[in-house]
Amino acid sequence: MVAQFFRPEKNQGDLASIESFYADTNPPENVKLILKESCNDCHSDYTRYPWYSQITPVNYWLDDHIRHGKGHFNISNWDDNSTKRKDHKFEELIEMVEARTMPLESYTWGHPEAKLSDEQIKLVIDWAKKVRLKYSLEEKRQ
Repeated sequence: MVAQFFRPEKNQGDLASIESFYADTNPPENVKLILKESCNDCHSDYTRYPWYSQITPVNYWLDDHIRHGKGHFNISNWDDNSTKRKDHKFEELIEMVEARTMPLESYTWGHPEAKLSDEQIKLVIDWAKKVRLKYSLEEKRQ
């Protein structure tokens, strides 16, 4: 019972920090919606918490997912990455979405709207390949 009084700090940073990523990668509106529903909670500095995040130990489990997600791919600090690193992150994004390992199955249990359809996967992959092309051209100019 006492454990309920101790909670991890929430990931409630600046929602505007995502805008720089959007400006740099230019996702179409349908992809932005996919990112919002399936990616941003664990891969940005702002998480929309479900009701069950108030329950210990679930809140620590969620916190662990968020910290790991941001450690691998954080769109809130996108400008801090080199063009080469951005390209590599998109290469990983493509691999993981194609393999259906992202979003995590454990995330989609509580967020069924985050489960990607074949059409959504194609939209994300097509967008990500265009972004990689952009970064490739930028690398050649440097």
